[in-house]
Amino acid sequence: MSNEWLDIGGLDDIPRRGARVVKTVRGDIAIFRTADDKVFALDDRCPHKGGPLSQGIVQGNAVTCPMHNWVISLETGEAQAPDQGCARTIAVKLQGDRILLSWPGLAVQAA
Repeated sequence: MSNEWLDIGGLDDIPRRGARVVKTVRGDIAIFRTADDKVFALDDRCPHKGGPLSQGIVQGNAVTCPMHNWVISLETGEAQAPDQGCARTIAVKLQGDRILLSWPGLAVQAA
């Protein structure tokens, strides 16, 4: 299975410690940018009650869900103890200042 990389925008399109949502036929994906310009991608659903992680607060390499304050690792998608659950991670990388997203079968919905 080969991975294709999709250019979803520039690093400067996402504020530091912020997020952007990419809509796909498989659901929304939240793309996060940390204070030190790392990028991560997770399903935009908290594993607790489905809250929009993209609207949470990014701190370090984690995001706090805006609904019930669960803290989710941007690296693994795992909830921090004592909470349990996991948001799916999607491979993402920087190529220069461009953000590339990989997901087998990924299809972006028309705007």
